[in-house]
Amino acid sequence: MKPIKISEAVVRRLPIYLQYLNELSRREVQTVSSQDLGQKLDLNPAQIRKDLAYFGEFGRKGIGYDVTYLIEKIRGILKLDQTLNVALVGAGNLGHALSNYNKYIKDNMRIVAVFDAQQDKIGTAVNSMLVQPMEELNQTVRELDIRIGIITVPATEAQNVANQFVDAGIEGILNFAPVILKVPDQIRIHHADFTTELLSLAYYLENRGEGDKEDESALD
Repeated sequence: MKPIKISEAVVRRLPIYLQYLNELSRREVQTVSSQDLGQKLDLNPAQIRKDLAYFGEFGRKGIGYDVTYLIEKIRGILKLDQTLNVALVGAGNLGHALSNYNKYIKDNMRIVAVFDAQQDKIGTAVNSMLVQPMEELNQTVRELDIRIGIITVPATEAQNVANQFVDAGIEGILNFAPVILKVPDQIRIHHADFTTELLSLAYYLENRGEGDKEDESALD
């Protein structure tokens, strides 16, 4: 039987569900319905039910979802029940801010190494980690079993960093540099381009009502 292909839109919604479920857990809420989730997250409840149904039957009719159980299941789907080590290249202001991410999460995804090419940054502390030279990237990635890389360097250096990540065996890259990177097909890459997001936001300010909602009629 051919496996069902899960759309990227579904995968991107799962962390949103998890974030709100964690909030409910902190408030000791035991169950939640798709209607409640939809109202809070401004999503179609049918969309939420379909998203979760791709991965199993987690809810009970007339009761809803057990919050603790659903948190556990979504964490498993997102592979947050296993350790995922992350390396960051670019110890500037953005790199420092992202490294502080470690302080605020309870998941097993952690930035465990920071690198930079500038001599004045090497050896300085970033959230209890010492900035390492780029020459140590390959060995460190392999020794710490790092699977994800983050790029926060200028656009002119980003492709070179991406190449070094690929050579070291990195499987996924989150790129904050304002440039499209070329990597092998087996490497998953996500671009976080602030400029593009701001420009598209400016468009929607003048064209209200366009693109505000995903077309829920198709339900992916």
